[in-house]
Amino acid sequence: MANTTRASHVTEEINQFYTRTLLERALPYLVHTKFGQVRDIPMKAGTDVINFRRYGSLTANTTALSEGVTPSGTSLSITDVPATVLYYGDFVTLTDKLQYETIDPILTETADVLGEQAGDSIDQLCRNILVAGTTIQYASTAAARDEVLAAMKLTRDEVKEMVRTLKGNNAKPISKIVNPSTGYNTTPINRAFVGIVHPNTTYDLKDATGWIPVEKYPNKGDVMQGEVGALDEVRFVESTNAYSVASTVTVYVTLVLAQNAYGITRIAGKALQNIVKPLGSAGSADPLDQRSTSGWKATFIAVILNQDFMGRIEHAVSS
Repeated sequence: MANTTRASHVTEEINQFYTRTLLERALPYLVHTKFGQVRDIPMKAGTDVINFRRYGSLTANTTALSEGVTPSGTSLSITDVPATVLYYGDFVTLTDKLQYETIDPILTETADVLGEQAGDSIDQLCRNILVAGTTIQYASTAAARDEVLAAMKLTRDEVKEMVRTLKGNNAKPISKIVNPSTGYNTTPINRAFVGIVHPNTTYDLKDATGWIPVEKYPNKGDVMQGEVGALDEVRFVESTNAYSVASTVTVYVTLVLAQNAYGITRIAGKALQNIVKPLGSAGSADPLDQRSTSGWKATFIAVILNQDFMGRIEHAVSS
């Protein structure tokens, strides 16, 4: 089997006793899923589709009432945003020889690696939905992605312009985020719009007038994982999963999010599973108990709920 992990794939130090500190794996902060509504579909609900419902604002009524005359009233406008949950997963196969000989707790470490892969995969799936939004701001004088030039970086003025756009759309700052330790409960934060940036973008933001690094926050009690600083009314979190694309130059996409911009749906209780099949569990397909597997399976979909409550700034970065 081509994708089977064998004993020969792991450095063999069979006869040595040692204390091993496994290196911290270099992974991006998984931030894209933290700022949306989470609405799970119950198990055995008979459907894999959920409708996020939005009620439209009513137009201001500036006409005075006439004495004794009942006005005609106003109808509510309702927008349903459906989302269909999809399934994702992966696994690795481990040989009996590998498990017999390696000193590492191989199944435990494999579960950790698979969990990281699952989180990374879901983060990128969510990101790909969000960067397809329709509220777009190109840096400087550019009017399209292929017009973004090397000197057109993310600046204070660009951030202020996006904040103005969101406020003009009546978007509200984010006041709570999905708790990273649970994946569904929310945690309150100080109100702000949230920007997701690549480290290469942070490099330029540090030179922006008014940039406040997270180390200089007066209150560090609600600093978010991956948060690097604030500018104007936007708090920025950093991830190497932040989107970039090759164009005339490499164009980086900075997402700026407001409250209720997007939603996330899973099957309740089946958001993410680690599935282990031990040696011999395959029956006659593994007659000599030579292979076990460890894998993950997730249910997930993200959907933009209101295009006016999020935007992306497309820009270049310093080389």
